[in-house]
Amino acid sequence: MTTTIDPQEAAHFGTLAADWWNPKGSSAMLHRLNPPRLRYLREQIDAHWDIDPAGFTPLAGKRALDVGCGAGLLCEPLARLGADVTGLDAAPENIGVARAHAALSGLAIDYRAGSVEDLSGERFDLVTSMEVIEHVTDPVAFIAGLTGALADGGLMVLSTPNRTLASRIAMITLGEGSGRIPKGTHDWDKFLKPDALETLLTDAGMRVIDRRGLSFSPAKGFVLSDDLSLDYFLTAIRA
Repeated sequence: MTTTIDPQEAAHFGTLAADWWNPKGSSAMLHRLNPPRLRYLREQIDAHWDIDPAGFTPLAGKRALDVGCGAGLLCEPLARLGADVTGLDAAPENIGVARAHAALSGLAIDYRAGSVEDLSGERFDLVTSMEVIEHVTDPVAFIAGLTGALADGGLMVLSTPNRTLASRIAMITLGEGSGRIPKGTHDWDKFLKPDALETLLTDAGMRVIDRRGLSFSPAKGFVLSDDLSLDYFLTAIRA
């Protein structure tokens, strides 16, 4: 079976597995990204399924898939929101840490090592993939795999860095240069502009219904924004 996994990328993230849940370790930036990610996801979930924003389990009765889940930083909150969660990652080391952490947290999450192509016709109400598409070998095939995993009436939410001067300076020159982001994490040439990612989704039979930026504020840290120049979210449904 063909795969969109890049072995070098999987190996790079696998070396970070043991430190993934340390908010002051090599994945500290991901911990800082998670709160605005979850705010955005909750907005989109509530709007799509017309759910009361005050409810605690908006995903009750729904299946959620997080592709490129790492050690589960997004999977665990999705499970607490009521979803039956599957987490998929290219690095077996990440899956091992994810399973151990979920067990300690008392959460039942189906973690799997592998590629989106391995899902064999399974369907999920919510499909997420955060900061992953820049790391795959074939973005077109990757989007096709995500779309194939989405149930009718489902919701897809993606995030990725924009290919701008701002992202190069922030993520590579400053982030990797200072050690706040592990060296070798990003390849600026593989970043996708929002219009390019939307075209991939459209070509796969999806329709983008929302775009939102993820910006950095010295006072507040990472915040949702109308500025897409650094990093952004796209939400899509079947066309």
